[in-house]
Amino acid sequence: MAASAATAASQLTVFTYSNESSCDVYNHHFAAKVIFSFFYTVLLVFGSCGNVLALYVTFHRGKKINSTDLYLINLAVSDALFTLALPGRIAYYILEFHWPFGDWFCRVTAFIFYMNTYVGIYFMTCVSVDRYIAVVHTRRLGRFRKVSRVKYICMLIWFIVFLQTISLLFRPMTKKIGDKLTCMEYFNFEEIPKLPFILLGACMIGFCLPVGIILVCYVQINLKLCRAAKENPLTDKNGHHRKAFTIILVVLLAVVICFSPYHLNIIQFMIRKILYQPSCSAQKAFKMSLQITVAFMNMNCCIDPIIYFFAFRGYKRRLLRLFKTSGSAPSSSTGKSYSESNKSKHIEIQVHSQYS
Repeated sequence: MAASAATAASQLTVFTYSNESSCDVYNHHFAAKVIFSFFYTVLLVFGSCGNVLALYVTFHRGKKINSTDLYLINLAVSDALFTLALPGRIAYYILEFHWPFGDWFCRVTAFIFYMNTYVGIYFMTCVSVDRYIAVVHTRRLGRFRKVSRVKYICMLIWFIVFLQTISLLFRPMTKKIGDKLTCMEYFNFEEIPKLPFILLGACMIGFCLPVGIILVCYVQINLKLCRAAKENPLTDKNGHHRKAFTIILVVLLAVVICFSPYHLNIIQFMIRKILYQPSCSAQKAFKMSLQITVAFMNMNCCIDPIIYFFAFRGYKRRLLRLFKTSGSAPSSSTGKSYSESNKSKHIEIQVHSQYS
């Protein structure tokens, strides 16, 4: 039951009810073509650059990877792979909602889209739990933050999401509408009578439960910080606990901005579907709202690098250094490069510290 519910959740890309032949919900306007083409182009540029840069900085910083880093690396890999599906989606909107690549490539695109969605939600939840353990239950549950165990947790998450979304590769995802072939925009709810209930269950398991866990972690860390500040204002000199609080806050904001509109939209319409048959105008509004909320959901590939900025040790420093190095690549007036001058300053500091 859980697997079928999660599979249904991965099929939430469906944008239409077609059980009434008199109701045509495929009203694609020129404005939608322009807006979505531009939006996904921006996602492609910033998403690919941000996540590839995060992976580059992480693997070249020369520090040991901890549990949080490992979760975020998997998140960055998922987002980077997601951007590979965006060129086809951009072409789809430029061609005015026509998919020229065939049904199989549409299935692969849908599979990548929803793998990224739920891998993202689950790894964000793992980051929150990891920070919660590090701050609140370091001694009692610290063993779950060992990298050797976290590797297996990451593998388990990929495997679970793979099982949830694999069915997308075995069902048609395209539909002929006039002279156009739509992709990821058709699903007949009448084929599965209990589908609204399955979709509601999928939203509870794939979205509401993770959000609840993130909220609990956020509140518990906040309470821990308040108690520590009252007992001893100098308890957290290095800002470790405050950093954990900031990370979970950014994760929570990312989940609310990207994933909440889509899943709440699905939940409200499934409830209406269970209670009564929505009108044609309601079906059209639902389809358009799904187009918009799916766009918000896909925006997570650009918001995740903000999480890396706060979470990865040394990421902020290496990122700023990278831009400074590229900006000052030509030699300075003294003939020294940025790296050379930086190295000489480091040697001077060491010499000074030895004789001070």
